[in-house]
Amino acid sequence: MNRRHDIDALRVLAFGLLILFHLGMLYVAPADDWKFHLKSSYLAGWLEYPMLASGFWRMDLLFLISGMAVHFLRGRQRLPALAWKRTVRLLLPLLFGIAVVVPIQPYVQGVSNGLVAPGFGTFLLRYWTGGPWPAGAFDGWQYGFTWNHLWYLPYVWLYTMGLLILLPVLESERGQQLLGRCRSVRGIALLVLPSLPLLAYYLLLAARFPINHAVYQDWYAHAGYATVFFYGYVLGTDAGLWRELARLRRHALMLAIGCFAVRYVIDQLGNWVDLSWLPHPVLVTARLWVQALRFMYAWTAIAAVLGWGHQYLNRPFRWLPYAREAVFPWYILHQSVLLAVAYGLLPLRLGPVLEPTLVLLGTVGGCALLHEFAIRRSRWLRPLFGLDARSRVRSLRQPAALPSQAQNA
Repeated sequence: MNRRHDIDALRVLAFGLLILFHLGMLYVAPADDWKFHLKSSYLAGWLEYPMLASGFWRMDLLFLISGMAVHFLRGRQRLPALAWKRTVRLLLPLLFGIAVVVPIQPYVQGVSNGLVAPGFGTFLLRYWTGGPWPAGAFDGWQYGFTWNHLWYLPYVWLYTMGLLILLPVLESERGQQLLGRCRSVRGIALLVLPSLPLLAYYLLLAARFPINHAVYQDWYAHAGYATVFFYGYVLGTDAGLWRELARLRRHALMLAIGCFAVRYVIDQLGNWVDLSWLPHPVLVTARLWVQALRFMYAWTAIAAVLGWGHQYLNRPFRWLPYAREAVFPWYILHQSVLLAVAYGLLPLRLGPVLEPTLVLLGTVGGCALLHEFAIRRSRWLRPLFGLDARSRVRSLRQPAALPSQAQNA
């Protein structure tokens, strides 16, 4: 199977967007609506809509790409081997991350909240023994520990195991017929139909099961993320669907921009005009259309990213083998590095331009140095960050021969 460079590139860019999003969480206002482990004194209300513009679909895109990985790996491995490979690749970094990488995050949050005494060594010993902690000390205090941004790993593992259980059915004759019908969708249906289940989950589950990223009772999040994960498996490398996404890329982009713009106007109208006088059925219908626009925007944005990416990124960029290997360690590291840098810089009050610039540079620099000089050069550290024990990448200037798509998926 030839390597799909566009999917590799999109995975790298999607995780890069995650770094920018978490940087924005330090500065976006209002703070009560955009809670984060730390908040700068330089809050900006104008950041809210750029944050929403990516926040509606960035995690869905990552889960979709993760679903594609199962498709790629299944082409080379039997189910037990595939289940073991994904378990080691996902849960080993999760456990290591909870114990070693993440603790700086609850520490800086707890100290900033005034509920944890300064002194990281003392905190770490208490953290490793399960607390207990004062109520509200940090996100996840009630469990004694937290996985914070690493919640993505157990969720991907759960959906992977669920999909592997279903694979014998999906790979049966009737299953292949069903997948064939899904893969035959074309035109405007491809830009509309996948958003409808996501809207239905919101209407049926969101109010009853608010997103908590704790696995338990997170049914709304599970429904949406598992569905787009399955979309990724169905999409896989189907040539017809990818050609259609590339053909529809301009339509998808215009629809996404239009849906977001209309939703923005409606939001602003609600802020400027008192609409409470409208009949209740009219208000309910209006809210339904606003949410429909949200999920239509999310899916068409993903379709646009996939279509434009397939058109222009499916080539062997010289930087891509190195970035492909670096992306998982950077994901594991980035939020801890960001918060550690911000914890040191925020009290200095360096201003609304210099402060975020230095936080970003410190985050990127810290991840780059740790990956290049510690993780990728150590055979025992590499598996703890989701990598094979031996690197398949020689250098940026002399990349190794490209392996199959299943490697490092």
